[in-house]
Amino acid sequence: MQAVVKCHAREGLWMCDVAKPDPAPGEVLVKVRKTGICGTDLHIWNWDEWARGAIAVPTTVGHEFVGEIVELGRDVTHLSCGQRVSGEGHVVCMHGRAARAGRPHHSAQMEAIGITLPGAFAEYLVLPAANVVPLPDAIPDDIAAILDPLGNAVHAALSFDLAGEDVLVTGAGPIGIMAAAVARHAGARKVVVTDINPGRLALARAVVDATTVDVSARPLADAIGELDIGDGFAVGLEMSGAPSAFDTMVDAMAPGGRIAYLGIAPRPMLVDWTRIIFKSLIIKGIYGREMFRTWHRMIALLESGLNVEPVITHRLDAADFVSGFEAMRSGRAGKVVLSWPPGTSVAARRSAAERVEA
Repeated sequence: MQAVVKCHAREGLWMCDVAKPDPAPGEVLVKVRKTGICGTDLHIWNWDEWARGAIAVPTTVGHEFVGEIVELGRDVTHLSCGQRVSGEGHVVCMHGRAARAGRPHHSAQMEAIGITLPGAFAEYLVLPAANVVPLPDAIPDDIAAILDPLGNAVHAALSFDLAGEDVLVTGAGPIGIMAAAVARHAGARKVVVTDINPGRLALARAVVDATTVDVSARPLADAIGELDIGDGFAVGLEMSGAPSAFDTMVDAMAPGGRIAYLGIAPRPMLVDWTRIIFKSLIIKGIYGREMFRTWHRMIALLESGLNVEPVITHRLDAADFVSGFEAMRSGRAGKVVLSWPPGTSVAARRSAAERVEA
């Protein structure tokens, strides 16, 4: 089968022929339909310090996917061939303390599809049956392909009660934008999204009814005054990883406010804890999704009308994955969705025909 692989210890990814996997007992084989490019995949492409320490060469990458079960491993009885599914990319055993306490997403004994295990940027993917999430027909493939990052947004946004509250989202990347949409859908009174990228802020406005602030051009305090936020935001969702964004958020929070912190700073950062203590702020670190509570919650949100479809800005054939990564690296893309197998989409067939005619 064809797969996108980290073949060499340098910048880039490559489409390669690899062996089609067979499901072991307790696993399923999924024929992949669509995949989403994640920021993690971009780190792997760039071969940065994190990727060099986390990725073995060669590794098939990718972990955002939707597909169809085509084969069941021995002892899998609760699933069936033909089911349309996505799945949790974190693979954990149930022997550790966190997992046995009902918090498998906190497990120290964890592997990850597309990082330490063969990934979803391939025609077929094997994953544990316990990680499979069957999907309702109401969720189209394009959205199903990005449930993984939507889950991060849902986990962060629903960490605190949002109904009637004013919410600040720092960072208008795809997950930040989706978190803002979740906050609005969950009943937030006012939602403000900040960034320094005008294109990302425009995308945020296309996805969610929110006020956007380019903090490189105007102070957030001006917007707070104009919106009659009062003594500050009740809930903050830090999605950027920028130390300056966190500082701005702390200043903008109301006393007793609550912050869900998903952004990852590129290096250790200084924090003025005095301001946090004097404001009695609550900070919750967010990593991934709650297994599997978040999956149930985000599917219910989508079935009840949550719309994040506009966050998908690029739909490409898997054969054109390089263009997808170029769009991501440019900073102008939202989510990029690839169709599998390579070369079978309408656009890809048209392109191939045009090359033949030429």
